[in-house]
Amino acid sequence: MQASAAAAAVATEAEVRPGIFEGYWQWEGHRIRYQRSGSSGPAVLCVHGFGASADHWRKNLPVVGQSCRCYAIDLLGYGYSDKPDPRQQPINTIYNFSTWSRQLRDFTAGVIGEPATLVCNSVGGLAGLQAALDDASLVRGVQVMNISLRMLHSSKQAEWQRPLVRALQNTLRETQLGAWFFSQIANQKGVRNVLRQCYGDPAAVTDELVDMILKPGLQPGAVAVFLDFISYSSGPLPEEQLKAVGVPVSVIWGEEDPWEKIEWGREFAKYPSVQEFVSLPGVGHCPQDEAPHLVNPLIQDFVKRVSA
Repeated sequence: MQASAAAAAVATEAEVRPGIFEGYWQWEGHRIRYQRSGSSGPAVLCVHGFGASADHWRKNLPVVGQSCRCYAIDLLGYGYSDKPDPRQQPINTIYNFSTWSRQLRDFTAGVIGEPATLVCNSVGGLAGLQAALDDASLVRGVQVMNISLRMLHSSKQAEWQRPLVRALQNTLRETQLGAWFFSQIANQKGVRNVLRQCYGDPAAVTDELVDMILKPGLQPGAVAVFLDFISYSSGPLPEEQLKAVGVPVSVIWGEEDPWEKIEWGREFAKYPSVQEFVSLPGVGHCPQDEAPHLVNPLIQDFVKRVSA
C-alpha cells in the first residue's frame, strides 16, 4: 500500500496509560495526536465525537488491543491536535467531513499501513462513513455508535427556519456573542451538566471525564473551531451515506440518548450496508465510555467478522 503524500513520520510514542501509547503525526502541516494499544492482529481506528478526543476511547483501547492493533485519533480541531483558525478560510471549509475523511484515510495508509475497521461515535460516524465512501480499499467496515443525525442540517429545517438559523449561526461565529456562549459551556459546571444530560447513568460522569472533555476545549483556537462547526448545516447526512457505502456497517445505539433518538436510529437497520443494529438499554450518547463492558465485545466481534 502506498502512503499518501500528506503522511509524514511519526514521533516517538510514550506510554500515557497502562497499555496505551501516545504519539503525534504530521499531516498537511498540522500536528495530530493519536493513541495506540496492541501490536498484532487486524487494525482498528477509533474516531471520537464532537468536542471529545482520543481519550474518550481510554476504556476500549487496552481491551480491544489484546487482539487488535487499536488506534484512536484526535480529529483536526479537537483534543490535542492542531486547531487552524477557520476564520482565515470561507465558512466550513476546514472543519467538515471531507477534511476528516481525508485525515482518517491518510492516517490509515501512512501510519497504520493496512486497511482498518473504523469504530466511531456521534459525528465521528459521519467522518468514518465518508472515509469508506471516499476510498473503500482502506476501510474493512464501519461501526457507528449513536451517530449524529444532524438535525440542524439545512435539509431538515423548515423553509422559514433556514434564514433564522443561518443568522444565529453567523452571529455566534462572527461576534463576541459566540465567545460568551462558549464560555457558558466550557467550564466544570457546564461540561458536567451537558454530560449528565447525554449519559444514561449520571454516575458515569466522573471528575476525570469532565476534565478530559474540558481541558482540550480550553486550548488556544478551540472556541473558533466550536463556533465554526455549529454553523455547519450542509454536507452529508448519515442516511445518505448508509445508502451509498459499500462496506459492512454495524450500528450500536444507547437507548437513553436525548439527542439522537433510538426511534430515529432504528430506521438505519433497513439499509443493505447495515449488518446489525444493537440497542443498549439504559445507555446514553457515548456507549463506548459509559458501557465499555457491553461495547468492547461488540467491537471485537465486528472486527473479527469484517477481517475474516
